[in-house]
Amino acid sequence: MRAGLIFARIADTLSDAAGYVAKWLVLLACLVSAGNAVIRYLFNYSSNGWLEIQWYFFAGIVLLGAAQALRLNEHVRVDLLYSSISDRARLWVDAIGLTIFLLPVMGYLVYLTWPFFLNSWQSGEVSSSAGGLILWPVKALLPLGFLLVWLQGLAELIKRIAGLAGVLKVETHYEAPLQ
Repeated sequence: MRAGLIFARIADTLSDAAGYVAKWLVLLACLVSAGNAVIRYLFNYSSNGWLEIQWYFFAGIVLLGAAQALRLNEHVRVDLLYSSISDRARLWVDAIGLTIFLLPVMGYLVYLTWPFFLNSWQSGEVSSSAGGLILWPVKALLPLGFLLVWLQGLAELIKRIAGLAGVLKVETHYEAPLQ
């Protein structure tokens, strides 16, 4: 159990780092978007590259921020059942959901997106738009983001098991929706 909790701490740290990058990408996306609008309206100049970099930043926000959302238990869930059960039952629901749904799906998505990225990187794929950007960096975010969620999912499963064993106090962070 100790090794598992050490792994969980490492995964939490990776998710924190990815979340930190995602946080800054929000600011960069806003600045690029505003700058692009100002340049387009003041100087009547536009570039597809500026539009594409905004999309890249958005992809980074979502894919790098997802593991942090899972770590902070801020992800979307169906509250119909979850809200009416005990904390211990929530740990069981989380453990089963992580095992049956999240981990296999994230593993499969890493498996599917790795060749997609690799082909783009090896071919030096570039956007077909005039002034477009190279595509492999944004395609690298796919397997990276899914891998980070998979690692964080495994860490959360370890924490839930530790919580069920009484080794670790795990907060389920359930808050009733606003009425």
